[in-house]
Formats: sequence, C-alpha cells, structure tokens
Amino acid sequence: MRVLPDESALAKDVAYASTHDHDIEPSPVPQGTDLIAFALTSLLVITVVAVLYFAKAFFLPVVAAFVIGTMLSPAASFLERRRIPRALSAVLIVIAVCGGVTFMVGLISSPVMQWTGRLPELAGLLKDKLHILDRPLALWHELQGMLGVSDAFSATPPFQMPKLEWVQPALEFLPPTFTEFLLLFATLILFIASWRDLRRALIMTFTSHDSRLRALRVLNAIEDHLGAYLLTVTLINMGVGSATGLICWITGMPNPAGLGALAATLNYLPIIGPVAMFVILTLVGFMALPTLSAGLIAPLAFVGVTFLEGHFVTPTIIGRRLELNALAVFLSLAFWTWLWGPMGAFLSSPLLIMALILREHLSPSNSAPQLP
Repeated sequence: MRVLPDESALAKDVAYASTHDHDIEPSPVPQGTDLIAFALTSLLVITVVAVLYFAKAFFLPVVAAFVIGTMLSPAASFLERRRIPRALSAVLIVIAVCGGVTFMVGLISSPVMQWTGRLPELAGLLKDKLHILDRPLALWHELQGMLGVSDAFSATPPFQMPKLEWVQPALEFLPPTFTEFLLLFATLILFIASWRDLRRALIMTFTSHDSRLRALRVLNAIEDHLGAYLLTVTLINMGVGSATGLICWITGMPNPAGLGALAATLNYLPIIGPVAMFVILTLVGFMALPTLSAGLIAPLAFVGVTFLEGHFVTPTIIGRRLELNALAVFLSLAFWTWLWGPMGAFLSSPLLIMALILREHLSPSNSAPQLP
C-alpha cells in the first residue's frame, strides 16, 4: 500500500530548506559558459599567433611601421608646429632615420668585410693563440692519470675550426627582404603623415563620452611613452657605443669606431645584443692582440659598461616614466624573437610598454574618467 507523506512535515522541510539556503556553499566547479569562454579565448590567441607567424612577411613590416611611426610621431608634431607640412615632415624624418642607419651600417660593414677576407689567416692565428692552453691541458691529463681516469675520456681531439653549417639557418632567420623593407618604409611614411587623422577617427569610433576620453588618454600615453623610450634608448646606446669605442681605442683593438657603432646598434636588442657584443669583442681581442690577457681587457671593460647601463642608468631614466618588470621584459623578448626574429627583439620592449599602458587604462577602476 502506498503511503502519502504528511503535508505538515513537507511544509516544515521546505521552510527549513528555504531558511538555510545561504549556508550551502557554491560549487567550486566552473560553469559551462566559463569553460566555453576560456576555450574560445585560447583558440583565438593560438589563431592570432599562428597568423602572425605564417604571415610574417606582411605583419612584421606593418606592425614595425606602426610602432616606429608612433615613436617618431612627436618629432613630426614638433616640425608641424614649425609650419612644416606633416607629409613633408614624415618624409624628412624617415630620410633622417635611414641616413642614420646607413651611417651605422657603413661603420660596421667596413671592418666586417675586412675581417671576412682574412678568415683563413685569422683561423690559423686563433689556432696558434690557443696553444697557450697546451701546458694546462697536459697537467690536467697527468692529474687524471694519477687518479686512474680512463684515457678514453681524457683524450682530446685536435683543434678544428667550427663548421659553418649555421650560416644558412641564420640567414633564414634574419630576413627582411627588399619587399619587406619597401613595405616598411612606405607604411611608415604614410602612417606618420596621417597619424593625426587616424587618431581622431579611432577616438570617434566610440559612442560614449567616457569611452572617447579613455581612448584619448590611452593614445596620448602610448605616444608619449614610446617617443620618450626611443629618444632615451637612442641616447643611452650612443653613450654605450662611444664608451665601447673609447675602450677599444685605449686597449689597442682594431677599428674602434666600427666596434663602437656595432655596440650601439646591438644594444637596441635587450639581453641578446650585449651578449653578442661581448662574444665579438672577445674573439677580436684574442685574434688582434698579442696575448689572451690583453684580449680580455676590452670585453671585461664592456661588461662593466653594460652593467652600469643596465642596472643604474636605464632603470633610473626609464623607470621614472614606466616601470618594466625584468621577467616581463625577458618573456616578451623571447616570444617576439621566436615569432619575428631580430626585428621582433627590437619591437619587444615597445610592444610590452603598449600592453602595460593598455592594462593600466582599461583595467576596472572606481574613479571616474578624467581629462588627459
């Protein structure tokens, strides 16, 4: 026989459950919509990275033109205030930048071509210099024999020059081609010339007054910080290059002007540039100077210069305007170098600055929007 529940007991259970609903903790399991949103966001990020990687020939020069054009926009505004048309200002600025780059390449290419033509002679010279290590290696082998270490592990092969199998991968890693350079310069000139109109159009795409003010503040901050970053880093790198050239001249290194220009150019690449310059100075010092100790003076002095620049000068100057976390700089450098090569390494810090500015202005805030 079926037993019907007591209606009064059911009413009591319902009343108890309704009064204790707030005691039930929410389930920690995420909702289905959250998982779907996370999955879609992940797919979007992967798709964007894949497109940027495989369409590098187009996106690299265009993004580089946008970033460099934003850096140079304050200079164009300065010339425009001096009653020079903005289109003419854009052409003059790009010509000046190209002239500076050509001058630096000229300083660097002359010693590079000279040393490249002497590769066989320099290889033999380096081999002779390394004979100074024969006596320490012999003592090490004797010590290993006294300790009973097998000769199979202690035997060292004769010195051989490293193979140049890395040349072709390096050349594949380095392009921009002529077409990419042409796209870069054309986009750069047009971007600088039309930046004011593009800026106004971008701001007016937002409908609300607060959104337009926020967009204006973001664009002002990006232009201000990137322009100051380019000017500051250029002055710092010129100082590093001058100090390196002076060190090379004092220590008797060949082509001190070219080595100084190379140090200034490579210093635009965070972390990678100073390390590459240290290796270059070490190799040149070993081959050009009579002793290994004399060849180490310039590289060690360069390490001191870069230490002072990296730990005191640059953080003191740039850190006053925008603090950059060392881990964030390193990860940004690694990602953009993997994605776009040396040009990506150059763009890593400006892109990181832009991301930090966007996060600062677009993150939720309790304060009302204010005029820039």
